[in-house]
Amino acid sequence: MKKINVGIIGFGTIGAGVVRALKNRRLFLKEKNGVDINIARICDKDLKTKRPVSVPAQLLTRSIGKVIYDPNIDVVVELIGGIRPARDIILESLRQGKHVVTANKALLSDSGDRIFSLANELGLCVGFEASVGGGIPIIRALKEGFVADRIDLIYGIINGTSNFILSMMSDNGLGFKEALSMAQAKGYAERDPYLDISGGDSAHKLSVLALLGFGAVAKASDIYTEGILGIEQDDIRYASEMGYAIKLLAIAKRAGQLLELRVHPTLISKSHLLANVGGAYNAIFVRGDLVGENLFYGQGAGPSPTSSAVLSDIVAIARCACGASSKIEQYVGIRKDVKAIESIDRIVTRHYIKFLAIDKPGVLAKISGVLAKYGISIASVTQKERRAGSIVPIVMMTHEAVEKAMAKALKEIAALKVVKGRLVRIRVEA
Repeated sequence: MKKINVGIIGFGTIGAGVVRALKNRRLFLKEKNGVDINIARICDKDLKTKRPVSVPAQLLTRSIGKVIYDPNIDVVVELIGGIRPARDIILESLRQGKHVVTANKALLSDSGDRIFSLANELGLCVGFEASVGGGIPIIRALKEGFVADRIDLIYGIINGTSNFILSMMSDNGLGFKEALSMAQAKGYAERDPYLDISGGDSAHKLSVLALLGFGAVAKASDIYTEGILGIEQDDIRYASEMGYAIKLLAIAKRAGQLLELRVHPTLISKSHLLANVGGAYNAIFVRGDLVGENLFYGQGAGPSPTSSAVLSDIVAIARCACGASSKIEQYVGIRKDVKAIESIDRIVTRHYIKFLAIDKPGVLAKISGVLAKYGISIASVTQKERRAGSIVPIVMMTHEAVEKAMAKALKEIAALKVVKGRLVRIRVEA
């Protein structure tokens, strides 16, 4: 039985979870998979903080070089996050003939094409199951399970923090700030939650899914991104009254030879499978031309789910010893199914619009006149209260409209003297 020596760089919350899982499951993995996975070295700049797992002192080092230049280490597991020095660590590990496992979605979004190209050139493996969806095996499904499919659509709830916040607003009637505070108290949100609630984390992950599903090389900066900061309790309630739930969706959708890539709050029908994904859970909906519709659901973050994904990559590398599966191009490959990323200005969707207006005759006529000017038709309109002369909320649902036309119409409507406060616009899918 071949022993695989693993070097782990990053001994924080996730790193400690991976170390604990490897220690506790070593015999189990030997018996189940016929591979002996040995922790050869653990590197972290902080070796004083107490971890939830104990390891022999001789395994610990502050020197990255003692991991990537150790000729006895077969696999380097990068768990420090961020772009630098993680990119340098991974590239140098590959140059030293070592396979790599990472959970670093930000790095893969930024430099995935460079990393995969080098790995392919050297005949090495890069495992990244933990980069999207925590313990959900979406990476392996797209790389292997759906290898014969032409993927048409991927909808993803891939940020547990935002989903928890929206779920608390929907289920418990909380305001955004209250729901965010609860997420922080439960450990779902960081002290600085910006990357999660701004949609940035979802954009990183969507770029990875776009590469696997469509062969599209797109950085997070190439993806249109909106977060959930502007969602109010009223929007949750009004959407529900119309039969919709609001979710932060990461969307990759084939549009002819172009690909729509966008992250934003989205109204989806309560009958859709994704509408019932609550709390901090993730779910990814995939439609392929052969396999049809599939939903992947599970815990999207945390030490245990992430450890499960990291271990699955290590075992996969160990089992095949990078034989027939060593060519990354088979899985991530540079075959492009789409020509380019569609401009957000050309996207066509239905829209939910909420605005505050003075309750007096002729207001709706002015607003509908602006929409008509830009070729936008109204599917329904509801005035939520009646207080003559006062400011009241008005909610509209439109038929499909071009994004650029909608943006121009909303700008003109916001400038009307009868419209007060901030307009809310949420796109509608499914």
